[in-house]
Amino acid sequence: MNAKLLLLGILKQSEMHGYQLYDFIERNLAVCTDLKKASAYFLLNKMEKEGYIQAVEQRVGNRPPRKVYRLTASGEQLFEQLLVENLAQYTPPVFSDDIGIAFLDQLPAERALALLRKRFQTMQLRLRELENIPPHPGATALLIQHQIHHLQSEIAWLGKLIASLEQGTSPARTPRREGIPDCESPS
Repeated sequence: MNAKLLLLGILKQSEMHGYQLYDFIERNLAVCTDLKKASAYFLLNKMEKEGYIQAVEQRVGNRPPRKVYRLTASGEQLFEQLLVENLAQYTPPVFSDDIGIAFLDQLPAERALALLRKRFQTMQLRLRELENIPPHPGATALLIQHQIHHLQSEIAWLGKLIASLEQGTSPARTPRREGIPDCESPS
């Protein structure tokens, strides 16, 4: 569903041929999707068959013809439906890198600390990369801000875990909500 929303949303802004579409995703939205080129083309062909987009062949010079995709009226309706559903839902993230943390006590403390410090450094490098992304127009900038905020939180948590392990205290106690106020729903 999110891949459909992504492709329909881009095409709602402007008609594009497949390479332009994928290039736009790589340059502007790679922080929030891992959509592969083959999957994008598969989905474009599927949505064309379903009547959500229309493809028109265009030829430029001596180059082979290429398909230029644009939204149909039913594609605009599907885009709005998917957008409304997406904005209203919350899907808890799955942290697949945390599997190793479940078995942290299976390694000698110094080795575990060395590995976690390496992870910490890698996360800090990624944070710098995100912070150095050139400004993006409109709401796309919010995606980058969200990634930065999330990574800062992860770095802070990992820093606390490392500090706890360095002090020889067990971090594996009941989770506490240190310094986190109860959240109320906005009105």
